[in-house]
Amino acid sequence: MPSPEAGSRGGTARRAVAALLGVALAAGLLFWALRGVHLSEVLLHLRAARSLPLALAVVLATATFPLRLVRWRLLLRDERGGPLPAGPLWHAVAIGFMANNLLPFRAGELVRTFAATRLSGARFSAVLSSIAVERIFDGLAVVALLIVALLASDFPADIAVGGVSLRHAAQAAGTMGVAALVAAVLVVTFPLAAEGLVRRVLPAGRITDKIVTLLEGIRQGLTALRSPTRLAGVVFWSFAVWLVNAWAFYAGFEAFGIPVSFVGALLLQGVLIFGITVQFTPGFVGQFEAAIVAALALYEVPNALASSYAIAFHATTFLPIILLGAWSLARTPIGLGDLRRPVT
Repeated sequence: MPSPEAGSRGGTARRAVAALLGVALAAGLLFWALRGVHLSEVLLHLRAARSLPLALAVVLATATFPLRLVRWRLLLRDERGGPLPAGPLWHAVAIGFMANNLLPFRAGELVRTFAATRLSGARFSAVLSSIAVERIFDGLAVVALLIVALLASDFPADIAVGGVSLRHAAQAAGTMGVAALVAAVLVVTFPLAAEGLVRRVLPAGRITDKIVTLLEGIRQGLTALRSPTRLAGVVFWSFAVWLVNAWAFYAGFEAFGIPVSFVGALLLQGVLIFGITVQFTPGFVGQFEAAIVAALALYEVPNALASSYAIAFHATTFLPIILLGAWSLARTPIGLGDLRRPVT
């Protein structure tokens, strides 16, 4: 039987390999995003960027975190069904998203769960369920806005892929997305019926069990939303978070003189969220830039300009939540050593 020391060494080795792979992936994605771009071009675009719209982009992107707090207080309730204090939950939000920007594999979600449990006294399972439901509503809102962007796509008319107009292809994808979104909403609305359907349609096995377990988690997490008013509030604030976030991207377009509309900002946001759904690198480095460059390429934005925008937006909008998270760490009994517990 392996000794505890051997297990610890094995865990350390796996984390080291994962970290090295993350660095390699980040470097590879950055190389792809910056392909054919000279450093002098990037510096030229950065110097030419307008400071006021860029500052607005930073303010808007940072404003999404207080909006998330408002929504989270609707999802995570105390034992009597009342809202938990805003202060402890805000510290958990700030610390968790700071960790997401510093650690790989979305470890910040577990850090946020740990921080909220420690600071608010809420049960760990309740916090975890609320974050899972939060992610579901995030996904539904982002997909819905992406569908709007696809249906109202304003790609240049002369862009075609395989002889098919990119604008027409986007509209067709948006139409199919409507059906997928309706199906997803039905699953979230009727998780118990979805569990029964899965068991009837799919053969018994590990995959079926995992799907059913996921649906059970959704059902348990949705118990806090029995009130129609609270459910409507969660839907409203979910769209508010992502519309404000898209507005931040659009303000960034204005800063760099990128001729892409707000519809394009919605599409870029959807592409980016899908590109960073699985976090491989700390702070999404490389993943973030590659997704933005790929999205702006659809609008024929030059690679040097797109990559300069991506680098500036990434750096300036990620820094405030890191500083806010550090401030929350200093104001709470949670220390840096505590943050290792949920991720080891």
